[in-house]
Amino acid sequence: MSGFLQRLLPSALRTAIRDRVLAGDVVLCPICERGAIAYLPSGSPPRPHVLCPFCGSRERARMTWLFLKERKLLRPGIRILHVAPETCLREKLKALPDVAYVAGDKHEPGYTYPEGTIDLDITKIQFPADHFDLILCSHVLEHVPDDAAAMRELHRVLAPGGTAILMVPVDMRNARTEEDLLITDPKERLRRYGQFDHVRLYGRDYMERLQRAGFTVIEDAMTERMEPEAVFKAGLLRSEVVHAGTK
Repeated sequence: MSGFLQRLLPSALRTAIRDRVLAGDVVLCPICERGAIAYLPSGSPPRPHVLCPFCGSRERARMTWLFLKERKLLRPGIRILHVAPETCLREKLKALPDVAYVAGDKHEPGYTYPEGTIDLDITKIQFPADHFDLILCSHVLEHVPDDAAAMRELHRVLAPGGTAILMVPVDMRNARTEEDLLITDPKERLRRYGQFDHVRLYGRDYMERLQRAGFTVIEDAMTERMEPEAVFKAGLLRSEVVHAGTK
């Protein structure tokens, strides 16, 4: 749709036209359960087959949702901590029956956060021990200088029998995590860790780091046991692995 038409048409009508054009059955988002002709490009530089055109989910959020459903972790009345919450998952989780849902993020000057999102430092969480049945903290720890402290805090506030989904970018080719907290230049961080604000690139030792914090670790390469067609339709990354910790 041209920029001129976007300015001319009311927002609701633009959305309706866009949704009609993109609707299809080539892919099917497991979160919003809507079919589309394709997932849209996203990222910097843009990657194809990433963004659900309807709910805005990306690969890792869709994999998280499939993991939650498969493991039957979404029960009525559970207490959930959602760190740096993805909008698509936030709305689904808040809609669970009798859920006690807390969304938290590290508030930084100049940024806005969805209403109800508390200021949360995951290296010093303001909740008592054994408080949450489910924690979602996806692609956060690679931004945190003291990730060991964050892992210990997430384990502390997780209730016995609970599950914490702690996905991060992992380079499975590397046995050890690459990190140097003295590197602060955004360009060098981009070169070494894949993003300007990452402080490390995790290797295969990520499980060990979680175990040292007290977690019993689940490492689930979901796409390896799925049919290729199902992986494509759900828009998942074959390189992505679900890491979860239980207590």
